[in-house]
Amino acid sequence: MKKIVAFDFDGTLTTRDTLLMFILDAKGIYTFIIGFLYRLPLIIMMKLRLYPNYRAKQKVFSYFFKGMTIDTFNSLCRHFAEKNHHLLRPEGLKTLKKARNAGADVLIISASIDNWVQPFFPDVKVLGTQVEVEDGRLTGRFLTKNCYGQEKVNRIKELYPHREEYHLTAYGDSNGDRELLAFADEAHYKPFR
Repeated sequence: MKKIVAFDFDGTLTTRDTLLMFILDAKGIYTFIIGFLYRLPLIIMMKLRLYPNYRAKQKVFSYFFKGMTIDTFNSLCRHFAEKNHHLLRPEGLKTLKKARNAGADVLIISASIDNWVQPFFPDVKVLGTQVEVEDGRLTGRFLTKNCYGQEKVNRIKELYPHREEYHLTAYGDSNGDRELLAFADEAHYKPFR
């Protein structure tokens, strides 16, 4: 039976969420603060569960990156990964490597934009939130649903439609991972050290 090992990224394999860190790195402190203050009402509404998480995330993303060329964006993503490997949890890396060495299909499944997750793990399949690009530029919209909650399960089912043919081990640390962990044969609900 095929073995699949799926890891959440933010908080599970990393020591913190990367969205705000990526924006700060890509745009600098001044633009980050202005944008954060501009979108603060939206973020508060999201935290109070009065506004959907995925919409708030898309609006924040759009504010900072709409109109940027995909080449520039990908370059920023690679740079971010190169200078932030210290965010990765050693125990998580060890577990990921052990799963790969054992012949498992290893996935990283994250609500983060896959463009900045993939450079951390160039040889691992990343299922993340994908950005829409038209004429070589970011539209500010997402091409896929935010890869959070049930969407994580949906993505695995798309890639591996025959559930009876594999054993799934999943690692996660937040509410956004609960459906994935419930879907798994073996679930680990905690961040690595």
